[in-house]
Amino acid sequence: MKTASKEISAVSLVEEALEKAHRYQKEYQPFTWINDHAIEQAREIDNRIAKGENVGRLAGVPYALKDNFLSSQGETTASAHILESFTSPVTATAVAKLESEGAIMIGRTNLDAFAHGSSTENSYYGPTKNSKDTECVAGGSSGGSAVAVALDIVEFATGTDTGGSIRQPASFNGVFGLKPTYGAISRYGVVAMASSTDCVGFFTKTAADLNLLMEVCSGQDAKDLTTLPDYYATSPVKSGSKKIGIIKDFDNDAIDSEIRTAMKTEIIALEKAGHEIVLLDMPALKYALAAYYIIVPAEVASNLSRHDGIRYGFRSNSSSSLGELYQNTRNEGFMPENKRRIMIGNFVLSSGFYDAYYLKAAKARTLIIEEYQKAFSMCDFILAPVSPNPAFKLGEKVNDPVSMYLEDVMSVPLNLAGLPGLAIPVGKNAQGLDLGLQLVGPRRSDRALIGFAEELETINQQEKA
Repeated sequence: MKTASKEISAVSLVEEALEKAHRYQKEYQPFTWINDHAIEQAREIDNRIAKGENVGRLAGVPYALKDNFLSSQGETTASAHILESFTSPVTATAVAKLESEGAIMIGRTNLDAFAHGSSTENSYYGPTKNSKDTECVAGGSSGGSAVAVALDIVEFATGTDTGGSIRQPASFNGVFGLKPTYGAISRYGVVAMASSTDCVGFFTKTAADLNLLMEVCSGQDAKDLTTLPDYYATSPVKSGSKKIGIIKDFDNDAIDSEIRTAMKTEIIALEKAGHEIVLLDMPALKYALAAYYIIVPAEVASNLSRHDGIRYGFRSNSSSSLGELYQNTRNEGFMPENKRRIMIGNFVLSSGFYDAYYLKAAKARTLIIEEYQKAFSMCDFILAPVSPNPAFKLGEKVNDPVSMYLEDVMSVPLNLAGLPGLAIPVGKNAQGLDLGLQLVGPRRSDRALIGFAEELETINQQEKA
């Protein structure tokens, strides 16, 4: 990661990033807001370097912030009309940690409103377009962040992953995307989607950069009681051959043939490098998508109940009573996908349906957790596709929610189990679209997972040479 020094100024790094951000914005729309004031922060970094002061491990590094992280810079809208013009009085813990190390935010990135989606088409500001083909989706919900890194606008970008929202757009745009162990990084100051599955993570150009970002951002936070004690720096990384699990249930005709070919190529490369392949039967994973789309909408309905037009954000002007104000504000302020998830969530939590839906989903979640525990007693890591398809065409699935939800079939199980997952680029298909796979590890194995991804990155480069 290129940092500022006496040889490379922070101003030059930020000016280059801002120039690219403005140049690519119209065609790809990765940003909801571009921070031209970042130059002032860069000058301050350069002045501190000139004085010999400690400026941090990310001194002058331009980065992009997914627009659901609270910060005093710009408006935090989560790409939703109902949060339009909202300026946060607080700063997210992850943002504070990054900027205390000298990172400079050059813009806020586009997402599916409130992170509800797998294509970034559910944004109030319009869709972000794929970095390799502007007729295709960027993936979601963190599509803007993935594209900002893929277009080399920034060195890294933040993301959130509730069911694949980092790994899928990373896969669609040929970059690395990390969803850490649940609780590894504080969620304080991040607009909540589903509190039991939300994770803060990153997009980078190399696996090694993920290691640095985890060192900076992981650790316990008194403002987020779900955070884990700082295990990252002290967790073991064992060298030598590994046992790599391959889920047999994920090798079928529903998976795109070129993704299956990429999997087979990766398996051959791993065996050639001395690693052992272990086939896994994980039948409980077939319940993951159904369980996810019961548990997550239930939490969404709860978290979005606070948006009523009274305290902050958008307020409808076409109301004659308090009841109408609530109704009209939420009707006009939420995107269709937001409304769909709110209604599903309230339904599965309602009297008479809680036991039939939510309780069964919670039990299925326990089975999934136990199945992963069993799998990791037989292997060190799991290699799997991120999504059953490469990036699809804009508009192809946006009006077909079931088809869109099926894009998450191989990414949501990790979130239900709280496991770390890392999307790695593995090449392109015949149309030039990026293909990615994901590495999965046991809980708290993030450091070892990133280390193995670095090894795999080297293996893949040698195979292409």
